[in-house]
Amino acid sequence: MLRATRLARSARGFATVVDGASGVKVAALDNGQPTASVTVLLKAGSRYEQKPGVAHVLSNFAFKSTGKRSALGTVREAELYGGVLSSTLSREHLALTAEFLRGDEAFFVDVLASFIASAKFTRHELAEYVLPTSLAEAQAAKHTPSTRALELAHALAFRNGLGHSLFADKHVAESITAEDVRALQSQAVGDLSSVAVLGTGISSDSLSSLFDKSFAAYKSSSAGPSVAAPAAPASAYHGGSTRVSFFHGQAVFIGFGTTSAAQLPALHALSAHLSPTPAVKWSTGTAPLSTVIPTGVTARTVLLPYSDATLFGILIEGADASKVGEAAKKAVEVLKTAADGKVASEEVKRAVARARFSVAGAVEAREGLLGVFGPKVLAGDRVSVQSTLEAVEAVDAKALSKIAADLLKSKPTYVALGDVNTLPYGDEIGLSA
Repeated sequence: MLRATRLARSARGFATVVDGASGVKVAALDNGQPTASVTVLLKAGSRYEQKPGVAHVLSNFAFKSTGKRSALGTVREAELYGGVLSSTLSREHLALTAEFLRGDEAFFVDVLASFIASAKFTRHELAEYVLPTSLAEAQAAKHTPSTRALELAHALAFRNGLGHSLFADKHVAESITAEDVRALQSQAVGDLSSVAVLGTGISSDSLSSLFDKSFAAYKSSSAGPSVAAPAAPASAYHGGSTRVSFFHGQAVFIGFGTTSAAQLPALHALSAHLSPTPAVKWSTGTAPLSTVIPTGVTARTVLLPYSDATLFGILIEGADASKVGEAAKKAVEVLKTAADGKVASEEVKRAVARARFSVAGAVEAREGLLGVFGPKVLAGDRVSVQSTLEAVEAVDAKALSKIAADLLKSKPTYVALGDVNTLPYGDEIGLSA
């Protein structure tokens, strides 16, 4: 009875998807909070770009000059309302978000619609603002061990599509034109049925009505042949290994990929089982990795689900290459212990509880909300976390052991970043070729 009540609470307020008159899919929840937010989700992530780096540049073109406002005008008006505008890029989606006080939704929805419908993509803004920002972000990512390791891991795991980089580095950015950016944006919004709108602090009916009104002029002015929704080749997992010299730290990524959505609940539980993050600050924690990771080394599990594939792994970082290598070997040993079915029932129960909390807690934050519900909205599915919680709760010791064994049987994705003369090879830490 108690479990049923908790599950019911986790689903409260999440609306089913509404198809507005404009064709945009809309979903919103309103729990009475004093602030509201609206996010437009476009299929304009790096997997959909036809030219490397264009998605990154498009994300930094957000809220620049449109047919209705200049970039400066957008900034001034948003500040007068006390709101915040931002863009977030993933490998599948570009999220354009406005956060504001309740009651100001009409203005901010209009700002979002204005960019989608009438962005100018001027050459001077590209040269003076957008490209410098993109290059600075790419440079920062290049010098961040965790980001660099995950970029390399995606390229190995998926090659094309999901393997495309999130960043436009210097050698590709210089060839990107405003027309390239416009082409990707036009592809993403050409078919409005592939656009999703998520709101908090606002009802789905009100949000749908506002967007229908904002898009009315755009829809009438773009009459003509329908544009196909953005498409990308289906993801296939390949795996592989690479070793890259790096002078800003040491990192090892031990990963595996899958294209089976049915394995995701078990992966959530396995991630929670392996994660060394303690429940109490400053404590060591009781997870298997917590007790074997050397001092001065950090480790975390990585679980990145996409629409047709998932990347799972353990990311290890530290200043001492030998200690990072030792931690990597211990991590594989822990994974093999799980695959052998040697996980105590109490540990399985703890892992399932942590996984359920992680899934439920993710929707409390805006980015988690987008990650969990964005793809569901685009697919027209019922927007609720309850089904995911139920699937995770059904994971038992047998399922946990099976998923670990299945991963170890597949070709791993192994990245060694740093002192390659010291960091181990994959087979030296127990990975199969």
